[in-house]
Amino acid sequence: MAIIINELMKTKPARSMVLPRMVVTGPGVLEQIPAIIAELDIPERGLIVCDTNTLNIAGNKVIEYLEAGSHPMEKVEIKRANIEELERVEAFSDKIDFLVGLGGGRPIDIAKQAGFNKNIPFISIPTAASHDGFGSARASIRRDGRKTSMQAIPPIAVVADTEIISKAPRRLLGAGVGDIISNQTAVLDWKLAGQKADYSEYAAALSEMAAELVENDIEKVASGKEEGVRLVVKALISSGVAMSIAGTSRPASGGEHKFSHWLDSNHDNPALHGEQCGLGSIVTMYLHSGDWKTIRNTLRAVNAPINSRELGIDDGIILEALIKSKEIRPQRITILDKSTQKQIEEAALATGVIG
Repeated sequence: MAIIINELMKTKPARSMVLPRMVVTGPGVLEQIPAIIAELDIPERGLIVCDTNTLNIAGNKVIEYLEAGSHPMEKVEIKRANIEELERVEAFSDKIDFLVGLGGGRPIDIAKQAGFNKNIPFISIPTAASHDGFGSARASIRRDGRKTSMQAIPPIAVVADTEIISKAPRRLLGAGVGDIISNQTAVLDWKLAGQKADYSEYAAALSEMAAELVENDIEKVASGKEEGVRLVVKALISSGVAMSIAGTSRPASGGEHKFSHWLDSNHDNPALHGEQCGLGSIVTMYLHSGDWKTIRNTLRAVNAPINSRELGIDDGIILEALIKSKEIRPQRITILDKSTQKQIEEAALATGVIG
């Protein structure tokens, strides 16, 4: 038996799994931040990374709560998620014991990557439920003008105050639904790639379950009330956990994400990440011969884009992005990589995404 185990260990080496130690969601939980830090036994000095908007929405409150709890706080307001801003945050590394990323994607990505690079604990406080990045181990940082997905580490804690998140623009919630619903096609692409992609049934099931929870209760989500927002937040957190379990972003990132990344890199005015992923998943689900109409109807229920016109990007660019998505991370095989140009165009037309 020992020989068999050793042989298995040789073929499938052990892989570490890093997950958030605490996840706190619900209305008004922001004021619990000092107690959360005490529970995590994090030392005193902190740095909050935010932008001007999120500073006003919740940042000043976070600073007030933490300083009242004997945590001296610095703050950095960023404008972009790029290498220059990352270096500006990392310059504080010798003066702080923990980082707080507050806001949407940019501040959280910068804080996450800085924490990973400098080995500093990072707490994620989302102010919108627009994507699953606030709980994941990937950071989207622009380098030389191009958006790059960088390996990082999940936050040590996620504090999601749904009272604050429910006040975010409704479009951001629609983008979050688009990001989470696209897990379904990401998992299909993961299965398609086979054993070389280190497929994990458990991570895949968790990712699919998160999407199904939102899909099955979309009317509650569409109401925009705190209860529905909380459902999306929990689903997005579950998506991030699925990626951490798998040790890869594959449970939540397939051809629809490659499509979105191509638009981000090659189009001057891309839409929101989750909007693009949701739209892309309509086409990729069609190519998988799956239930693309339910994806479309789910997106429609939250007023997320379901065609190129609503996304604000010309048909030709959408089609080009679908066809050329294989240029993005070519080692990641998806249904778009396996389909011909004719098949992709037929899918985009048949689903009404273009035309």
